[in-house]
Amino acid sequence: MTTPGPVAAGLDLTVPETGPGTVRELTGDQIAGLLGVPGLVRLTPAAGGRWRLRGNQKVGLVRLRTPSGGAVQLHLRPKLPVRDLLFLLSYSPGDPWRPEPVTAAESDELLPAVADLLARTARRTLDAGVLHGYRTVEEELPLIRGRIRTADQLRRVGLPLPVAVRYDDHTPDIVENRILLTALHLAARLPGVPGPTRRTLRHLSDHLTGVQPLPPGAPLPRWTPNRLNSRYARVLRLAELVLSARSVQPDGRTPTAADGFLLDMPDVFERFLTVALGEVLARQGIRCAAQEGHHRLDEARRVRLRPDLVLYRAGRPVSVVDAKYVFLGTPAPSTDHLGQLLGYCTALGLPHGHLVYAATDRDGPTDHVIRRAGITVTAHALDLARPPAELLSAVADLADRIAATAADTRPAPRRS
Repeated sequence: MTTPGPVAAGLDLTVPETGPGTVRELTGDQIAGLLGVPGLVRLTPAAGGRWRLRGNQKVGLVRLRTPSGGAVQLHLRPKLPVRDLLFLLSYSPGDPWRPEPVTAAESDELLPAVADLLARTARRTLDAGVLHGYRTVEEELPLIRGRIRTADQLRRVGLPLPVAVRYDDHTPDIVENRILLTALHLAARLPGVPGPTRRTLRHLSDHLTGVQPLPPGAPLPRWTPNRLNSRYARVLRLAELVLSARSVQPDGRTPTAADGFLLDMPDVFERFLTVALGEVLARQGIRCAAQEGHHRLDEARRVRLRPDLVLYRAGRPVSVVDAKYVFLGTPAPSTDHLGQLLGYCTALGLPHGHLVYAATDRDGPTDHVIRRAGITVTAHALDLARPPAELLSAVADLADRIAATAADTRPAPRRS
């Protein structure tokens, strides 16, 4: 991973997530640099030989290197107010959102606001102490500690020392702290972060003495939520999101010469919906499973399906939900969206599925009964710009509507 540093002389652009975009004159070299990351922005010719750049559901800051070595810096501004976006990023079930002042967000700059949010969340977490855990260590010592690795020790020739041993070490150098420390280091280097926030991030890093940061470019290690690390859950989800946004690499292609901090808004929306909806449905005995890859559409099991959310009751699927980060401005969802839900419901044997849009200009959910299939797809919408309490209330209403249409998994009553 490369760390954003001072931008070289080149093109500096601000592109809003929605709207008509920005029209600029671009050289062939700059166009090539922009096209090097497919899907970053939408680029179309405009009048006078200029080009129109429009947002493509991504927000953040990206620095690209052009084929000739030039620089293009893109500020991709979110359509949501930064404060509302921060709520989506930081929401945790069972952890009510506290409307604290976010000084860095007042300028509507995303990167300083994310760094500020991570600093505040990490400070609350580490104020209760640094989490320690047991890690199995194998090494050679001049004395016996733990258990002797008998097979390794017997293979020795000559002096019996050092002794090959294995023991459990109680240490702060565990996966949870490694993820947090790496995110704190990265956030402190983001461009535009105010001095006080940088100093706070570095001070918090000093709390994690004895912890090794993750190697640059290494995949994020997995951690398992449990009773001991529950107080780390919120800051770890935020840290993982910060680290997942640390670089720009086209899917299935050679990594491009780019660095920065990039959020994919459909992914942000889907993550929030999974957490918020799952919390409410859990109280009704329904479990939400996200992005399961084992579902198949055909009998030969060659066509894979990966629904955003499959809902289970007593181990059996009862409904399916697909999140759509798009504005629903037409009388009905698109054929593609309806067809996608029809496929999910057919494969799962469900009579009802749900589309959840991030915005709409119509009131209330709408049912769409698919002809000759007997399957209903209901389209819902969540206004993400509503205050947090109102948004969570809307999610609770959505959960109730989905639960009311969930397939009945109870066994049929016996006939006398």
